[in-house]
Amino acid sequence: MTMRTPSFSPMRLRTAAVALLAPALLGGCDWVVMNPSGDVARQQANLILWSTGLMLLIIVPVIALTILFAWKYRHSNEDAEYTPDWDHSTGLELIIWSAPLLIVIALGALTWISTHSLDPYRPLARLEPGKLLAKNDKPLEIQVVSLDWKWLFIYPEQGVATVNELVLPMNRQVRFRITSSSVMNTFYVPAMAGMIYSMPGMETRLHAVLNKPGRFDGFSANYSGAGFSDMRFTVDSMDDAGFAKWASEARTAPKRLDMPAYLQLEKPSEKVAAARYAAIAPQLFDRILGMCTKPGETCMQATMMQDGAHDPKRDSGHGAPVNNGGHMRGSEAKGALLKEPEEKGSSPHRNAPRDAAPGSSKPGSEDNRSMTSIDPLRAPFAGAAAARS
Repeated sequence: MTMRTPSFSPMRLRTAAVALLAPALLGGCDWVVMNPSGDVARQQANLILWSTGLMLLIIVPVIALTILFAWKYRHSNEDAEYTPDWDHSTGLELIIWSAPLLIVIALGALTWISTHSLDPYRPLARLEPGKLLAKNDKPLEIQVVSLDWKWLFIYPEQGVATVNELVLPMNRQVRFRITSSSVMNTFYVPAMAGMIYSMPGMETRLHAVLNKPGRFDGFSANYSGAGFSDMRFTVDSMDDAGFAKWASEARTAPKRLDMPAYLQLEKPSEKVAAARYAAIAPQLFDRILGMCTKPGETCMQATMMQDGAHDPKRDSGHGAPVNNGGHMRGSEAKGALLKEPEEKGSSPHRNAPRDAAPGSSKPGSEDNRSMTSIDPLRAPFAGAAAARS
């Protein structure tokens, strides 16, 4: 009798090798979202696990029963019970409807509780499990500005600022005030907390903490133009002594972030190296938020205060017009409220000729790389109006 040696094709060998190496390869992955270093992110990871577990209470039995029914009632199984007239079972109906209903109720309760406890605008109640925060605890405030295409971090308490470098004291609550100088972005440090949007002219907030020392990654997760892929920053978590030493070193940096320096920094740039600034222009973050960093611009805060002080519905329209001074972003024209009727004229219809759109339709053209919302906008139909005049 001849013995046959088993043969293995190259495809089978590759499949077996991948199957054997898969656990080792996956073991090297750093699932930072599920293994974070901050208490807020840890609670968010637990929420994902609880939600997944509750949903698996339905998914696993359904998959198991599907396989069981397909096997039991297969064509070759002549012993399977055949009841063509069966159409209802009260007990089965109760199981089918009550189990999903209870799971939906549990998911709703879990979502309601976590929505309030993990509200990013809400100050933290604890630094980590078992370590509650006192009500008079003063968080470290950091002002965050997303630029094209880099991140600016302002430390008002320390009087310093950084670009693409975020340093945090370990086990201390941090309050982030977040805005954008240009288009919308997202401030995201997976090891610390979930992502928060940054929007021009608006302020969003985030309260978070890091409980472990180390270096972590931060980035924008919202596409914002040509330099988006390199819009990343480092996050260093250190003890109080290390943070105080870093702040002291930052105060000796040669650069100063005054208004001319900020206007230069605001211009679009890619792959920006980390930088430190030893001094900050007064109320810089508020001016960025109010979109009035350029000379002569009227801050939105002042405009809204005038709106509130002279509400046409409240004072019968006798208040002063809001756009009564300063350079308004995007237009040099005088506001319509200040114009006489004969000055207003009429706008051209939507099909009127207009100037060519900026940029280029050629794929990969350099003309499309530096377009940003901080550039002054031209008045609509300016070309058509000039042609008629």
